[in-house]
Amino acid sequence: MTDWWGLAGRRVLVAGAGGLGGAVLTALTELGCVCAAVDRSAETLRAAATSHPDLHTHVADLTDRSAVRAAVDELVGRLGGLDVAVHAVGVNDRRPILSVTPDGWRDLLAVNLDSAFHFAQVTGGIMTAQGDGRLILFSSVAGTLAHRDHGPYAASKGALNQLARVMANEWAPYGVTVNTIAPGYTPTGLTRQHLARPGVEETLTGLVPSGRLGAVDDVQGIVALLASPRSAYLTGQVIHVDGGRTLV
Repeated sequence: MTDWWGLAGRRVLVAGAGGLGGAVLTALTELGCVCAAVDRSAETLRAAATSHPDLHTHVADLTDRSAVRAAVDELVGRLGGLDVAVHAVGVNDRRPILSVTPDGWRDLLAVNLDSAFHFAQVTGGIMTAQGDGRLILFSSVAGTLAHRDHGPYAASKGALNQLARVMANEWAPYGVTVNTIAPGYTPTGLTRQHLARPGVEETLTGLVPSGRLGAVDDVQGIVALLASPRSAYLTGQVIHVDGGRTLV
């Protein structure tokens, strides 16, 4: 098969090996990329490595800047370089804003926003220095829509969208693109418990013009596009993969 996307041999580092990160690893591995993954869960990495025997892995707390630096250095060394970096890490704590504690606020932003900043800054430094690269960040429709009980989560994703736009502006002269994928509600470890509550899935599905919730597979084509050399002129975008949810 012709490698029209130019992905064969591309060296990819994914932060977050479960859920959407796992879908990224599956898509890019099947398209010929050489992949590595970092996650705070050794169990998640073992599961990913079972599905992808050639996967390079490293356990690290991505909220810790020094741990990010060590993980990236090791995995990029094992890959032999870095062409694509993907951040697919996130947590949520659904509660009204008046119930959010200062510690809860800080903990959520540390995972969703601080880890993205550390990962982007370290990998971006490598890619800007070499004059080429793709940085892909996972956001959410909550970065645009004002969902109730999503205050810290929505704040983290809205900030991530804008951070990506600034990085795209600063790094475009160095041949590095930065884009954000914002999925709609998708059954993953982050959302399954919430979706299992009576009536929740039906209500959320009714808000989507396409008439269904997302699937992890829905992001794979967009990831392939953004990781490809053919997307060199596409940067600074927040791409909603949401079945039209943000249209209404």
